[in-house]
Amino acid sequence: MKRFSLGAALLCALVGPAWAQQGDGTDAPAQVNTFKPAKVEATATRLAALKVPAGFTVTVLARDLQNLRMLVVAPNGNIYASRREQGDVLLLKDANEDGVLDQLPQAVAHRPGVHGLAINADQLYMATATEIFRAPIRPDGTLGAVGRIINDLPDGGQHPNRTLAFGPDGMLYISVGSSCNACNETNPEHAALLRASPDGKTRTIFASGLRNMLGFAWDPATGELWGMDHGIDFLGDDVQPEELNHIVRGRQYGWPHIWGRDGQNPQSTPPGGISKAQWAAMSAPMVSGYTAHAAPMQMLFYTAGQFPADYHGDAFVTMRGSWNRKPASGYEVVRIRFRNGQPIAFEPFLTGFLVDGGQAHIARPVGLALSRGGALLVGDDANGALYRVAYTGPSGTAAAPVAVPVGPLQRQLSQGNNVPLVLERTPNVATLRVRSPAFADGQPLPSRFSAYHEGVSPPLEWDPVPGAVSYVVIAEDPDAAAIKPFVHWVAWNIPGTVTRLPEGLQTLPRLTEPAGLQQGATSRGAPGYYGPRPPVGDPPHHYHFQVLALDTTLAVDPGASRDEVLKAAQRHIRAKGSVVGTYQQMDAPLK
Repeated sequence: MKRFSLGAALLCALVGPAWAQQGDGTDAPAQVNTFKPAKVEATATRLAALKVPAGFTVTVLARDLQNLRMLVVAPNGNIYASRREQGDVLLLKDANEDGVLDQLPQAVAHRPGVHGLAINADQLYMATATEIFRAPIRPDGTLGAVGRIINDLPDGGQHPNRTLAFGPDGMLYISVGSSCNACNETNPEHAALLRASPDGKTRTIFASGLRNMLGFAWDPATGELWGMDHGIDFLGDDVQPEELNHIVRGRQYGWPHIWGRDGQNPQSTPPGGISKAQWAAMSAPMVSGYTAHAAPMQMLFYTAGQFPADYHGDAFVTMRGSWNRKPASGYEVVRIRFRNGQPIAFEPFLTGFLVDGGQAHIARPVGLALSRGGALLVGDDANGALYRVAYTGPSGTAAAPVAVPVGPLQRQLSQGNNVPLVLERTPNVATLRVRSPAFADGQPLPSRFSAYHEGVSPPLEWDPVPGAVSYVVIAEDPDAAAIKPFVHWVAWNIPGTVTRLPEGLQTLPRLTEPAGLQQGATSRGAPGYYGPRPPVGDPPHHYHFQVLALDTTLAVDPGASRDEVLKAAQRHIRAKGSVVGTYQQMDAPLK
């Protein structure tokens, strides 16, 4: 065991170089263990000691599969398993649901570092650290030609294991972990849940502040999305808990500065002079916590008929197991009981993988899926076993597809969509002349302002308004297809003495220059300017850079939405104006 004070050298290693640490008087000692229980053979005696609730049995469906990671089951019962270290996807078949494979496991795809898997419309989707692939599933379970649909996910760093799922809206959800233990990321798609079209051509940030949410799933009863996030390392044996979060579009979940419900990370410094109290106000607290460092992995809701009725609608999560805690935590499968759409308790379901008094392990559970007949499949990336947990009590019914209600998700996605431009939603007031030294009104924007290229914000200027205390800038594209208008920039509390913004402002929730300027979420889902990115070949889109002069500053948290800013500003607008630039992308950009 080591006891240390969080000094500058350690912070550099733990927090990363993205933003400099600032002295704030923090003095937070922590007791930290690096303890990795030894991997030992899964002998018959040790397997016989595995524990499940009464009426359940555990068998080994397959052995010696090496680095078995994510699992997904096709409608016909075929099982697909990724192997990150081997760089392939295995096909396994147990057509009779008798716990015996029909044939030897077969590699059906090869991609270095392949991890996340999902199935949609007879296509298998596969994720590596930076890419998403898909391939048609043939009648025999093998795959057709593998095609790449995304090649620019954020690079891996500390958490390179992307996971995938299709939501009830038919869109592809991609979990992207943080590049570090606790740092201010420079790429807003890190530590986030992304939402992409099935062809990969468009994507946005659905939720952020999620350190490494590998496991997430929609409640089949309510349609609400839940996810298990990994806590920060090196804060202590019992800090921080693994977080169960209710994931809602547009929310951020605290990482890297706030953990749990109100815990503050002593290692970190928020950017732009934001205090940790402000960051907490901007963040959604966890709903429930589990033992620190247990490492939650794949998650699912039980939707089959084999288990007793008491299990229907509850969730399961694999806990791969700790390395940063003593005694060890995790190395198990847990059940999350839900009642009336809310989690009420964690409880052990499959345990016994830790052996020899907690000094060794026979498995590290990662993959989790339901067989076609309703058994729970558990993949182990240590000894490479695929476990099958079946209920052997009174016979149940075969598993049937469950349609997750799409209503809650549709309500979230409809907020702020199909509304008029900002200037059309504000009172009739004096006209404010707005211009840009980089483009003329109604003329094309230079390519450097597009997200296809440099993506820097354009310079803006406007005439001063007597009595103005602050200004607001909101840029929107009414020609976008799915989100109308698409919000490209939200900035407020620009001091009344400032009537110009330079090119290339920082993409942070709060700036120190101009002092006090705050920025909110774009339709992409991140703060700061997001440049034009119309589909290749579209006619020119029109980008309205709208400026409002206010007689006050706004008490709105950094990272707020356009509509939150407008609501606060509505009775304080004294003048308004805009300048419009166009942008068209005729050729696919180089990647």
